[in-house]
Amino acid sequence: MPDAPERFDAVVVGSGFGGAVTACRLAEAGQDVLVLERGRPYPPGAFPRTPHGFKANFWAPDEGLYGVFDIRSFDHLDVVLASGLGGGSLIYANVMLRKDERTFVREDVLDGGYEDWPVTRADLDPHYDRVEDRLRPVRYPLDHAPFAATPKTHAMLEAAGRLGLEAELPRLAVRFAADGEDPAPGRPLAERRPNVHHAARTTCTLVGECDVGCNAGAKDSLDFTYLSDAQHAGATLRTCCEARVLARRPDGEWTVTYLQHRPARAGHRDDLLDPAAAADRRTVRAGRVVLAAGAVGSPHLLLANRAGLPGLSSQLGHRVSANGDAIAWIRDTTRLREDGVRVPRYLDPSHGPVITASITVPAERSASGRAFHVQDAGAPAFTEWWWHGLDVPGDVWHARRRLLMRVVDRLRGRRHSRVSGLLSALLGTASGSAAMMPVLAMGRDFPDGRYRLDGSELQLDWHATRSRDYYRGVRSSFDQVARALGGRTLADPRHQLTTGLTVHPVGGCPMGSDARRGVVDPWGRVFGHPGLHVADGSTLPGPVGPNPSLTIAAFADRVADAILDARPSPAT
Repeated sequence: MPDAPERFDAVVVGSGFGGAVTACRLAEAGQDVLVLERGRPYPPGAFPRTPHGFKANFWAPDEGLYGVFDIRSFDHLDVVLASGLGGGSLIYANVMLRKDERTFVREDVLDGGYEDWPVTRADLDPHYDRVEDRLRPVRYPLDHAPFAATPKTHAMLEAAGRLGLEAELPRLAVRFAADGEDPAPGRPLAERRPNVHHAARTTCTLVGECDVGCNAGAKDSLDFTYLSDAQHAGATLRTCCEARVLARRPDGEWTVTYLQHRPARAGHRDDLLDPAAAADRRTVRAGRVVLAAGAVGSPHLLLANRAGLPGLSSQLGHRVSANGDAIAWIRDTTRLREDGVRVPRYLDPSHGPVITASITVPAERSASGRAFHVQDAGAPAFTEWWWHGLDVPGDVWHARRRLLMRVVDRLRGRRHSRVSGLLSALLGTASGSAAMMPVLAMGRDFPDGRYRLDGSELQLDWHATRSRDYYRGVRSSFDQVARALGGRTLADPRHQLTTGLTVHPVGGCPMGSDARRGVVDPWGRVFGHPGLHVADGSTLPGPVGPNPSLTIAAFADRVADAILDARPSPAT
């Protein structure tokens, strides 16, 4: 007979904002917790920066790729996901904003409505507080050098002022200062106990690499915070382990069968891996299972296991939202000199963290009547070379006289040993890469997308048609910000009107007051299946508006409270 499966009090599937928070809370309460993460651990210095490294930094196990970026291209919507210990926190922009209390709307989803939030801002506020106490987000220290020399931040605040809009420096889960010191880049961070990687960290180095992984360890990503605390409290963390099958036992407990990505194990700490190194598949048993595989992963897992989970709500897969995400590039920004000459205004988007400032466009200023946020978006310095490449032909043309004179001098036997000035001239004004800035928007689109299975393949029926006015308003605001900075907007006119891109998908397992309106109840418990919970962005029944990470973490904290308080099970 095979060995009996290992037993845990709880198995948490996923290590992003839902899974990390829930696992930590349960472990600190004394429960025996197993966290399953399909991706690898990423200690500081592990994120690639070269083309050769990036080539392998995608998630496609069938093709031997086990990297961070999992890119899904559905009809009309592309989705960027993360795979790794810490989930989306590995590549997010660190912004911690609460959902506006006015957007916890209640619509009848059984009679043409799109959003029905069975929780309120007041319900989540204690959980927001608790998450912030742990992550300790701070505002970008714009009053300290060299942080003060961040042109894109000043530009966003200036544009907001010219447009009569409110702007703020949102709180970021980033360490800009070592404890007891003033903010300064690259300072060693002291920690009260080793993190899961047993690796050293430093304060932010202002290189715009938050969204491709922080090699300094300056981000308070979940591997350094909740997951390190969970492991210290006794939780078992297993990376390279992807949950595939959920089953309810006759005794009321649950089993989870997972696939172990053995090729991805190499080089990682033993305490972050399954001890059965030779096993392709493992099965574990638990009193309860918390699904936190993300707003794509959790709906996919439930849809794939639907035959063995009778009675799942008909709302499974519904109310998918892109959280109103949109992106554009502001280019050719200029300023007026005192002599009346207009010259490039350099924004240096690679200086600082990815996001430092946020402009709020309230509902009454929005053409669609739905509020949204516009934020600066930095990028790693190497991306500026891509933009500069677009200007090379023009730069060479503008330097043609100097190049011609050099050729003529060589033909006449004259040799100039100093070429520094010429090389500088060949780089032109560098305005194509420095007098520009990506900008992001997020807000309240209509959550009318739906996941479904085509065989074993997940598909998404989503279209921007109902949200067309919202996205037009976003594009108009991009243009207004660009003009306020003396620049222009570069964006595909079709973008978000027929197709879109999101890094903040939500929905698919929406919460509701009953099984007709949602997959889970307001505490994340799956209707009709005691002991099965969902605690990630898939539970949100509509867009958050601002960056959703804090709201997802707050809801997961509420889920943990419900588990620990042993609230009565929801009705079927």
